[in-house]
Amino acid sequence: MSAQKLIGALLIFFMVSCEETGLYEKVVFMPGHEWAYANKPSFSFEIKDTSSSYQVYFLIRHSDAYEYNNIWITLNSQMPGDSVQQYQKFEIPLATSNRWLGSGMDDIYDHRVLLYREPVKFRKPGAYTISIAQDMRVDPLKQVFNVGLRLEKIK
Repeated sequence: MSAQKLIGALLIFFMVSCEETGLYEKVVFMPGHEWAYANKPSFSFEIKDTSSSYQVYFLIRHSDAYEYNNIWITLNSQMPGDSVQQYQKFEIPLATSNRWLGSGMDDIYDHRVLLYREPVKFRKPGAYTISIAQDMRVDPLKQVFNVGLRLEKIK
């Protein structure tokens, strides 16, 4: 393949990949691989299309040395124009009795866990903010490399 054709193919790829995909994903790294109570990562995103539904995922990456087979988290969400935050608590399984549920490479495991069984509809257009806190009985929670939030628009 000539260099000119390769450059053309790359330009087409980047133009197509820059279209709006209905996807939001952000990951926050934990300093020292420890998630402290005080560290409550915040995720802000804009919703324009209130007719669409979304799948909402919690993301976590940890080492094989993570001591628990689950994680408890709390979500605080702020809707556009509201001063009151909504609070929700989730227990997220990360392992069975003999293996991790996420995908792994060497001793690092990634989990993308669906938070709601039913797709979520955002009723108001505008800026939403969701903060996530760990709610385990240990502070800090060791061997957590990063956590995140992912929203996928359902087509």
